[in-house]
Amino acid sequence: MGEIFKLLKGGNKPSLVAAFVNLLLGVLKGAAYFFTGNVAMFAEIMHSLGDAANQFFVFIGSALSKKAPTKRYPNGFGRVVNLVCLGAVLIVAILSYETIKEGWHHFIHPAESSEGMYIALGVLLIGIILEGVVLHKAAKEVLHEVGIEHKGLLAVPKSVAFLNRAKPATKLVWMEDLVATSGNVLAFLAIVIAYFTGFHALEGLVSMVIGIMMFYVVGRVFLDNARGAIGETDEEMLVHIGNLVMEDPNVTDIPRLEVVKEGEFLHVELIAETDPNLSLAYLDDVRDHLKELILSQKGVTKVTIAFDEEDGITEWKYHLTKDNTDSDRKS
Repeated sequence: MGEIFKLLKGGNKPSLVAAFVNLLLGVLKGAAYFFTGNVAMFAEIMHSLGDAANQFFVFIGSALSKKAPTKRYPNGFGRVVNLVCLGAVLIVAILSYETIKEGWHHFIHPAESSEGMYIALGVLLIGIILEGVVLHKAAKEVLHEVGIEHKGLLAVPKSVAFLNRAKPATKLVWMEDLVATSGNVLAFLAIVIAYFTGFHALEGLVSMVIGIMMFYVVGRVFLDNARGAIGETDEEMLVHIGNLVMEDPNVTDIPRLEVVKEGEFLHVELIAETDPNLSLAYLDDVRDHLKELILSQKGVTKVTIAFDEEDGITEWKYHLTKDNTDSDRKS
């Protein structure tokens, strides 16, 4: 039991905060829907509750993924977070379908729901503020994970460029809260416009748009985590680590290098060619140096190194300039 609590402390914090925020918003929106019957509010209930369940499971998965390797699972549990994310998006997919279905029904048969409008708008305004705060925290976490500290309001747009390098859990929270914030804004505008214009079918249309945005997140998260669950190569770190190894004067070529994502971590397997006249004791020191160097790179937790004799055929094709290598190291 103590190990579980210790693992939970290392779980993805933005996903836990987002889970509680969305649960609170789901309850508030549920109360608002009860008093107003607004279909746009119904869409937001589904969205908030789906995100809350999703992000809670992601937090659990990110915590369990940090469990140390065992004899039965020597590669560790890094991919658990990918498997949990794959399961979690099913919840969002079901709620997305219900949101679109309800929105279509209201679009075809619009009904006036101006009663309690100010209650609905007040709850949505709270949602915009809280979801915006969580989105900002997730954006700062994205930047932190790539080695960039940023505290200003521009953290969200700046994080877009680095989103693919973020941890799976952080990326999921960022995407879900971007859609959640946008959904709150759209629902807010739909209620106001419908009230002043009488075009109540707009609320159903916005509900369908929110559902489609949720489906987009489902698709993106599913594809990203399916690749992670299978075992995806980190191309950028592969080139970076390969060039670092090639800088060692004892390494003449790299016939094989694998840098595989294991959830939030990277596992490296390297076969390096070297002078066959070097002694075993000397190569052992070279291996220790290379292992220490590779383990010092961001996210790398496991390194396997073997040597082969030089065959005179160059197989390592990647060559970065010194400036690019330095910038990779800093990131």
